[in-house]
Amino acid sequence: MFLSLTTLIFSAPDLIISTMINESKNVVALCINLIAIYAVWMGILEIVDKTGISEKLAKFLYKPIRKIFRIDDKNQIKYIALNLSANFLGLGNAATPSGIKAIKSMENNLKKTKFAILMLIVVNSTSIQLLPTTAIGLLASAGSNNPSSIIIPTLIATTLSTVFGVFVLLIYDKFKKSKNE
Repeated sequence: MFLSLTTLIFSAPDLIISTMINESKNVVALCINLIAIYAVWMGILEIVDKTGISEKLAKFLYKPIRKIFRIDDKNQIKYIALNLSANFLGLGNAATPSGIKAIKSMENNLKKTKFAILMLIVVNSTSIQLLPTTAIGLLASAGSNNPSSIIIPTLIATTLSTVFGVFVLLIYDKFKKSKNE
């Protein structure tokens, strides 16, 4: 940024202010688009929670979550199911509240839930995305001709990163257990 401003001062000083103002307008427009995207999806997630669909989702995902995260608490599983579902739809920021609730519900028994918290962090950081709605929204707002063209590459990349992250955590956990024995 410093180099750009220095170059503009010497080459076209009249462009500095107009460029800054125009780009500030673009940033505000982008923020408004993102607010709209998140407002819609956060509203949908709230409806899912209030209508009991989240409990049905948690029940559907109970066995895989219980096995992968090594927890039994139904409330924790519900929050993790909501979090995974939001991430699956590419709503990383919309998934954050349920992820925080899941971790807060686990913090009282860290000895038993430490692995689940680590797994949740890994899965959230890598998050498999079937439909990267935020990225598609950003591309659409930037005027992309085909914003949905990123769906397949995103699915492949996020699946590989999640598998790798989970694999590394499992190796770490196995190494830690063998060291403690």
